[in-house]
Amino acid sequence: MRDLAAGFSYLLKGQRWMARHGRHYGFGLLPGLMTLVLYVAALVALALWGEDAVAWSTPFADHWSSPWQGLFRGFLTAVLFALGLLLAVLTFTAVTLLIGQPFYENLSEKVDRDVSPDGTAPESGLPLWRELWISARDSLRILVRAALWGVLLFACGFLPFVGQTAVPVIGFFVTGFFLTEELTAVALQRRGVELRARLTLLRSRRTLVWGFGTPLAVAFLVPFVAVFLMPGAVAGATLMARDLLGEENAGDGPEDETEEEAVTS
Repeated sequence: MRDLAAGFSYLLKGQRWMARHGRHYGFGLLPGLMTLVLYVAALVALALWGEDAVAWSTPFADHWSSPWQGLFRGFLTAVLFALGLLLAVLTFTAVTLLIGQPFYENLSEKVDRDVSPDGTAPESGLPLWRELWISARDSLRILVRAALWGVLLFACGFLPFVGQTAVPVIGFFVTGFFLTEELTAVALQRRGVELRARLTLLRSRRTLVWGFGTPLAVAFLVPFVAVFLMPGAVAGATLMARDLLGEENAGDGPEDETEEEAVTS
């Protein structure tokens, strides 16, 4: 429970950091706004032409009698839109981070410099194109993992009782884990931590990761909320990455001890 509360506190700390550094906030909003426009356009297109796509892909049902044809194709259309929405939720962070790599890299460095005792931030030393390539490659790998989980959970959703109770909860925890991986990757990649090592690191502190990522996954169900929380989420993930690696913060002291006592009491 202590790690769960600590993870949530990093989410709040990230938002507070952005509130104290408002001049960086508008800069951090741009990638999320661009991604939102793309996703809304894709979902609107899916809503408008999803039924036509289902009818085209199921010609064997053309001669079915009413109401079976309508029910069958209506169900498939709903499933198609639900999968599209799930994919949008799972990939929104990855795509936003990919589009906003230079933005969030800069933001994460500023957080590191602000909280580091010596005022410095780790640097990868890689050219921008190389960082973008690594980010895109790792995001694709995470997307494959998330998609496999999504398909599994979607199938389990048809199980009586379990599908309506346990599966949605598990889904939020799974989404929260992958969201946290994508967000902490901004700071950890700069430190030269590879994807496999990042996953191992996060799995070693699952409750901390869930405390940070699961509430964020719930909030990200509302795209507009995701856009406005993203800069603070990157800041909070940078602070959490420092904790995961055992790095010292300039703010470690009586104030943090009091806050930790309040969380654990």
